[in-house]
Amino acid sequence: MHEKIVGIMGAMPEEIIGVVKLLFNRQEVVIGRRTYFTGTINRIKTVVVFSRWGKVAAATTVSTLILTFNITQLIFTGVAGAINDALKIGDIVIAKRLVQHDMDARPLMAQFEIPLLGKIYVDCDEQAVNIAQQAVNDLLDNKQLHNIISSTELALFNITKPKFMMGDIASGDQFISNSNNKNAILKNLPAVLCVEMEGAAVAQVCFEYDIPFIIVRTISDAADEQSHINFPLFISTISSRYAIEIIKNIYGNAKFFLLF
Repeated sequence: MHEKIVGIMGAMPEEIIGVVKLLFNRQEVVIGRRTYFTGTINRIKTVVVFSRWGKVAAATTVSTLILTFNITQLIFTGVAGAINDALKIGDIVIAKRLVQHDMDARPLMAQFEIPLLGKIYVDCDEQAVNIAQQAVNDLLDNKQLHNIISSTELALFNITKPKFMMGDIASGDQFISNSNNKNAILKNLPAVLCVEMEGAAVAQVCFEYDIPFIIVRTISDAADEQSHINFPLFISTISSRYAIEIIKNIYGNAKFFLLF
């Protein structure tokens, strides 16, 4: 049986700074212009890293986690733009499956199909997703949220009763910031809840190496013309704190010790 080693990734430095502080006996290793922070969280060996934006950067980072640090499972945390109209800023989405919305090798194969893998969607492990769901529910349902973020800070983004959804997440090398692009994705992939720039690439690499993974995304915008407004403030004030608490909740779940 392999030793349990968890990799945690975020696409922006603000998304992992607080998580890095959770590490006990923290050390740093620089590989490929990235700093990998190693240590333990709740006695579980853990490696935390800022992956940078985009599918290539994310795939490179997770490959290093797998091949150099020998992780046995992965958690990716970050922000996303809402595609589904039911989602609002401050809501949380856990991926059930992921798709690359800019993958298109037609007429050689179907739109969105990953070459050679013969699949459009990469599915997440059900056990891992259930643990992530419990972690998010604990954050949102047990008033934990108001212990870490003030009402004044939540009001800056009109966050009152943030909710959780599980479903499809789409990734592509585009920051979706206009309604035309948003609607085009929704037309072709109507089940997609939100869009970002890394998750599906991470999912593909994990699938090819048989590494279970969790993708958790906080909705930062509506993937439209207003997507840039207060984005940095949202990361530092809301989503980065979400990430810390969700990771703490995952690691605090007794089932997580037994997972894989």
